[in-house]
Amino acid sequence: MAIWIGFFVLVFILLALDLGVFNKNAHAITTREAMGWTALWVSLSLLFSGFVFFAYQNNWVPNSDGLSGQSAVLKYLTGYLVEQSLSMDNIFVIAMIFAYFKVPRQYQHRVLFWGILGALFFRGVMIGLGVVLIKKFAWLTYVFGLFLLYSAYKMWTTDEGVHPNKNPIIKWVKRFFPVTKSFEGERFFVRRRHIVAATPLLIALLVVETTDVMFAFDSIPAIFAITTDPFLIFTSNIFAILGLRSLYFVLASVIDKFRYLQHALVFILAYVGIKMLLVHHVEIPEWLSLAVIVLSLGTGVLASIRIDRNKKIRPEKEARAEEEVGAASTSDEPLPQIDKPKVRAGS
Repeated sequence: MAIWIGFFVLVFILLALDLGVFNKNAHAITTREAMGWTALWVSLSLLFSGFVFFAYQNNWVPNSDGLSGQSAVLKYLTGYLVEQSLSMDNIFVIAMIFAYFKVPRQYQHRVLFWGILGALFFRGVMIGLGVVLIKKFAWLTYVFGLFLLYSAYKMWTTDEGVHPNKNPIIKWVKRFFPVTKSFEGERFFVRRRHIVAATPLLIALLVVETTDVMFAFDSIPAIFAITTDPFLIFTSNIFAILGLRSLYFVLASVIDKFRYLQHALVFILAYVGIKMLLVHHVEIPEWLSLAVIVLSLGTGVLASIRIDRNKKIRPEKEARAEEEVGAASTSDEPLPQIDKPKVRAGS
């Protein structure tokens, strides 16, 4: 229990420093600043894997699966990468939500910050229920596996747009509060003529929060394919979510250029789903799952970069060729004379 309390204290200290010190004043997060924060969160996540090693090696946490320190670290890192990779799709959706509600860039960090607190609660509940149910009803692993395969199929075959205006949370809020037409700084509520009104920033926050819950239905079952240890699932999940905010500001403007990243996510979901279906029949080592996820993401990113680069090079070549043709056609120099072939007499 002390380890759990210590982890929650660590998370809340990090969040307090984030909002209360480093981002006390609302400002637009630059790409350079976001890259620095992303590097920091990734570094903290990797450093925490060192604690995971000693915690399981010395039995500081309940270890019903009898994991060694090395095995626990591999499961933690794999779970972290699964959550981080599946969050890429979430980044695109969040960008669409912010664009729809026209959330000023300087207030987007505040929305994502408070969204983290909601994610801590909802994901904690979902992970707790999932662990209890799987340990009590082992056959649920097959249900989760089939669900992940269905999610992979749906991601591959459908291209549904984002429709924030259809989110039922908007109607629910408007039932209890009037909503202002414009943003009121970084405030979620304002008082007008003795009436408390919600701002569009609150609506954006709630839509982002409900969207995260929907994405959690994919990512959390996926981690159950890696491990059923609640501490490893929760900590890897939370560290991935903590880094999601800064990663959003790095990738939001370019995520649509990674066209093959979604193919990689489909493959990861399908792989994890198959792994869950085979969990009681075939033992797949942790290092193999970690390698599959890393290679899938790397292949998706590199393929996207290469295709995008080829698209840029081709128009340049075509434009250069058109310029050369145009220059030749407008040149004042006479065209070279071509001698007609001589015809021999009697031929």
